Amino acid sequence: MRQFVLSSLLIGFATFAMSPHGVADETANPDDRYEFRQEHDPNGIGKFYMGREIAHVMGHQGADWLERPEREEEEQPKKLVNLLKLKPGMNVADIGAGTGYITFPMAKKIGPDGKAYAVDIQPEMIDLLRQRMKKRKVTNIEPIQGTEKDPKLPDSSIDLIIMVDVYHEFSFPFEMTEGMVKALKPGGRLVFVEYRLEDPNVPIKLVHKMSEAQVIAEMKPHPLRWVGTIGNLPRQHVIIFEKNGGPEDKEKPTSDS
Repeated sequence: MRQFVLSSLLIGFATFAMSPHGVADETANPDDRYEFRQEHDPNGIGKFYMGREIAHVMGHQGADWLERPEREEEEQPKKLVNLLKLKPGMNVADIGAGTGYITFPMAKKIGPDGKAYAVDIQPEMIDLLRQRMKKRKVTNIEPIQGTEKDPKLPDSSIDLIIMVDVYHEFSFPFEMTEGMVKALKPGGRLVFVEYRLEDPNVPIKLVHKMSEAQVIAEMKPHPLRWVGTIGNLPRQHVIIFEKNGGPEDKEKPTSDS
């Protein structure tokens, strides 16, 4: 059933440039990657990528909502961080970090020998994050003000990149994914945490949800392999990819073996 849904999505993405083999072409003209529609969801920006409308970015005015007390019960972020299997000394990045709600527990897991990059495009969020770092005396977080197209992370240096309810708001999802993949080490993990579109009971606006099939389809142009999806959080699924070139890739036999 999953393969059928994914195939149906790919067939419908007529506005995205395709290779002769039916795979999204990463060398396509950037102007052909996105479609603009006058009629669209009022919670979206009217810009579409592979058939999906991009959502409005939540502004820094919503910072208190990120830190709401009921978030632990609604989303179980502690469980999420444990699912990531972080180890001391790792380099990690939180894209769309906001106030650092996920960054801080990740920084604690990786310890003083690790580094957590907290990336956000809003300077106000970066300021709030710095204030919290100073108050909590945390020194292994590095705030970075990225752009709509570039996370501004160092190349080939990151073990894990996570986006919590953020990717669906990227104005340039293809370019941002390129930048994130570039920053990952071979075998590094790219983790999407998104509200489940498949579940109509998740009380979130439609353009702020994503299906597993949609995320997998949008990652196909990039040198990534889908590792799997964890669906045991209350409202979100955790969709995990690895950058090609890791140990598992090297262990695969060649055609001459």
